[in-house]
Amino acid sequence: MHIRQPIVAVLGHVDSGKTSLLDKIRGTGVQAREAGGITQHIGASFLPTETLKKVCGPLFAKMGGENQEIPGLLVIDTPGHEIFTNLRARGGSAADIAILVIDVNRGFQPQTNESLKILQSRKVPFVIALNKVDMVSGWKKNPPTKFITQSVKEQDSFVQTALDELLYNVVGTLSVLGYNSEAFYRVKDFLKEVAIVPVSARSGEGMPELLAVLVGLTQQYMQKKLDQTEKQTRGIVLEVKEEIGLGMTANIILIDGTLKKSDFILVAKRDSVIVTKPKAILLPKPLDEMRDPRDKFRPVNEVVAAAGIKIASPDLEGALPGSPVYATTDESKIEEFKKLIESEMKSVFIKTDTKGVILKCDTIGSLEALTDMLKKQNISVSTADIGPVTRRDIMEALAIKERDRHLGVIIAFNVKILQDAQEEAEASHIKIFHDQVIYSLIDNYVNWVQDDTANEENAIFQELTPICKFTFLKGFVFRKNNPAVFGVLVDAGVLKQKVSVMNTDGRKIGVVHQIQENGKSVDVAKKGKEVAVSIQNVTVGRQISEEDVLYSFPPSPEAKLLLKTFSHKLSPEEFQTLREIIEIQRKVNPLYAY
Repeated sequence: MHIRQPIVAVLGHVDSGKTSLLDKIRGTGVQAREAGGITQHIGASFLPTETLKKVCGPLFAKMGGENQEIPGLLVIDTPGHEIFTNLRARGGSAADIAILVIDVNRGFQPQTNESLKILQSRKVPFVIALNKVDMVSGWKKNPPTKFITQSVKEQDSFVQTALDELLYNVVGTLSVLGYNSEAFYRVKDFLKEVAIVPVSARSGEGMPELLAVLVGLTQQYMQKKLDQTEKQTRGIVLEVKEEIGLGMTANIILIDGTLKKSDFILVAKRDSVIVTKPKAILLPKPLDEMRDPRDKFRPVNEVVAAAGIKIASPDLEGALPGSPVYATTDESKIEEFKKLIESEMKSVFIKTDTKGVILKCDTIGSLEALTDMLKKQNISVSTADIGPVTRRDIMEALAIKERDRHLGVIIAFNVKILQDAQEEAEASHIKIFHDQVIYSLIDNYVNWVQDDTANEENAIFQELTPICKFTFLKGFVFRKNNPAVFGVLVDAGVLKQKVSVMNTDGRKIGVVHQIQENGKSVDVAKKGKEVAVSIQNVTVGRQISEEDVLYSFPPSPEAKLLLKTFSHKLSPEEFQTLREIIEIQRKVNPLYAY
């Protein structure tokens, strides 16, 4: 048998200390550089047998390590539980075993439950790291030992009791969810009980036991799964980027098989499949992290699974993060792998005529994860795609919003919003939920829907063009054009920035760009105020003149809503001004506000 390293996924709630835990093993500082302290792209670290022996000490032999056939561990640091779907593979998960990190004082949190569901659905065995034991009230810090069993003995009895209570809270929750579990030192059968290892990522206490339990489990129960005899070479793309001296590169987790420099490699693009040969295969040194290697990668001609590697090839441009990777020396198999990849991609991207939110993400994994999360909350998705938010996305959301205001939104994870899209969104009142943290993204959207539903009438009214009538004051031209800046008196209603303006002939003059009062920029000007306004693309003396009377110019559907639904929210003066606007417009467009 040729056994590969087990792939270990680290999951858990935000702030539970996943990356800190790995940092403790690796002795690196990756966590300090993450967005908001939360891991946002999958990384991988190889822990060789020597490191495991060093950390575990005498426990290594006790847990079956002396007959060690498993050559170390490949640990995946995931950005929260849901990107675990980026480690998806046909027939289950790319991960062989998982560490579920739980904050000892907080216990089970929403994402802990979500992580468990993923582990359950993909049939992945797991160990619980009950983290932050050093934060238990009364805990004596800086112990002379890294072994948690010894460290616990040195604590006062009330601390030991408190830790036991916290541990049994977790045991109780797991029991309700259908799992038998116990503190690892009380486990009689690791196949039937989930082992809970108290740890501190800060002090390192419990790390030897956590790694020893992982080694024992993989050594005893996974050899058949890890056997590489006649396994197809396959993996997953984590990240694609251009690097100086290498050109286009892809960070890949090699799950099975052997990848050679002479192999054909197949990965997905947005609308096709890339077939290429690697210019270089690069391997990080053990204990280094793929996103942040302290030492340079070393080039190799072939690499054996499981491994985190970087491949370089000019053809990789446009390769999708999260794409499955297949490799073969046999040209006749290329077509078969192409079809496999195409069928997988079809299930990820969504484009329907049904109403639903528009989802834009940076990787296939985050796209698939967010789609699943939204569906679980019964939120329909009309478009799910990779790439920046474009003006076209805004226009599509606008069309959906006319039928359902809560679905006419953009949910954007870790992508750019193009400037013309931002401007269109502001003008059309299309909400863009944009975040680098998936939890916040979903929570913000759900909370907004709740708030908006509770105050729907006000929310809709606030988005409508405010009714306003104002006069161009004689002798107050500050700039004739580019933009035109002039003084006005607000005769009725409220004048706001970004509002379209028409004259008494019903012709659109432009959009109020800025409003200034006493030299300071203001968002609104109420009746009776004298302010300066700026309007782009008009010239005083041509499209607009002193003493002109001007009106805000609501689109026809908005004028209709104001007239039929929201007239009670308008003052008598605003209602009269609305009647004047409708009367002027109907001379130009008889169907206006009907």
